[in-house]
Amino acid sequence: MTVNITRINPEQLHETPGYHHITVVESGRTAYLAGQCPLDQRGDLVGSGSLERQVDQVVANALGALTAVSAQPHHVVRSVIYVRSDDRDALGVAWRRLTDSALGPAFTTASTLLGVAQLGFSGQLIEVDLTVALPD
Repeated sequence: MTVNITRINPEQLHETPGYHHITVVESGRTAYLAGQCPLDQRGDLVGSGSLERQVDQVVANALGALTAVSAQPHHVVRSVIYVRSDDRDALGVAWRRLTDSALGPAFTTASTLLGVAQLGFSGQLIEVDLTVALPD
């Protein structure tokens, strides 16, 4: 069985900055990645105080997790991005850095970007949650 993913932006809904309103998956297996955090392999926070460096570490971790399940960014069918900030500009910085990265194709699918008050690790500024339609 081949993964069949269709991404749709209905005409009656607003234009988006790159993501799709609807993602339809017609396949059998799905992987749910835990929220990818800006932690290195030892579990230490990377890029204290730097949203950009933390985004880069999250990208590296997410790419590693996708590789572990034989998937690529274009197999992602849902993303949720949490940014510890109430500043809309910071959310934009995170979005652009993610979409310009090697993980960028993951964010052309159904996606949500949220500013939040707190994340799980002290000093953590970003976390990315991904759902993946696994290829055969």
